[in-house]
Amino acid sequence: MKNMNKSTQKLLSTIGVIVVLYIVLSVMEGTGNLSSLLSGLLVPVCAYSLVAVGLNLCVGYLGELSLGHAGFMCVGAFASAFFSKVFMNTIPDVPRFILSLLIGTCFAALFGFLIAIPVLRLSGDYLAIVTLAFGEIIKNVINVIYIGMDSKGLHFSMKDMLSLGMEPGGTLVVNGAQGITGTPRQSTFTLAVILLILALVITHNFVNSRTGRAVKAIRDNQIAAETVGLPITKYKLIAFTISAAIAGVGGVLYAHNINSLIATTNNFGYNMSIMILVYVVLGGIGNFSGSVVAAVVLTLLPELLRGLSTYRMLIYSIVLIALMLFNWAPSILEYRNKHGLTAAAIAAKFKKKNTKEVS
Repeated sequence: MKNMNKSTQKLLSTIGVIVVLYIVLSVMEGTGNLSSLLSGLLVPVCAYSLVAVGLNLCVGYLGELSLGHAGFMCVGAFASAFFSKVFMNTIPDVPRFILSLLIGTCFAALFGFLIAIPVLRLSGDYLAIVTLAFGEIIKNVINVIYIGMDSKGLHFSMKDMLSLGMEPGGTLVVNGAQGITGTPRQSTFTLAVILLILALVITHNFVNSRTGRAVKAIRDNQIAAETVGLPITKYKLIAFTISAAIAGVGGVLYAHNINSLIATTNNFGYNMSIMILVYVVLGGIGNFSGSVVAAVVLTLLPELLRGLSTYRMLIYSIVLIALMLFNWAPSILEYRNKHGLTAAAIAAKFKKKNTKEVS
């Protein structure tokens, strides 16, 4: 541990905490001590955490604001769910899910790449505007698509299901605004935790690689980076594509955890994009571990407060404001630094205590 840098130590600490929480929650779920409501939120929490990690890579390290990461989540969700539904009876469960995971991730990365090609060549807030539009467009396009399947193959329409012209007994795969129904529920808490840890490792290695350092240099001073010969657009494209791909993985997990996948505003629209951005800002821009913590707290808190009925959203708002002040208010930050209440100081104390106990 002495030879590891601080970021690697922080990554290992985060993974350790995730593993401990996974074991505790799994035991509670297995013994019936975890409510069905909280049990049903375990996979969505991991999915939202993945999207938050992807967005933090874009906002915290690339330095570009995206307001449509829920759109990339939507692409990954529907691409993977479509594949799983079409090949549900022809490909075994495990290979089919692996393929659907790859397909959802690749489609999200492809859309991210295509959007980034023209936008990231510009300076300003154009990426925020374009991604916001993309998130709304992709959701509305999916809501008017009808796809059916029979012995002749796939049938496509953007009018209604009657215009598909399927044979009697054909299967309706995508039913417009009703989405995709009957997707195999293959997302487990174990798989979700593994993918979350893998995403944290990938992002950690990326930001500490030569490419990641170049991305941070571009973020800090694009003119200076361009002066020394760095290919600005290339590195921006790489970072944003990886960010979109990670959001797509979250979409795959989400799609394979529910029976009915619908492209609504709350699931994949503007509301979700803003909520993911709140996770990033609240957890700390450039802090992947903080994004995971914020996603877990802000996802579970409304459900834990559900018994308080009309007051639960008021309490939720107060907690959100308090946490925002705790993380960002200058006077509070100064107080935390002075009294050793920062995450780094607490981790150092914990490490020092363990070292003494071992010795």
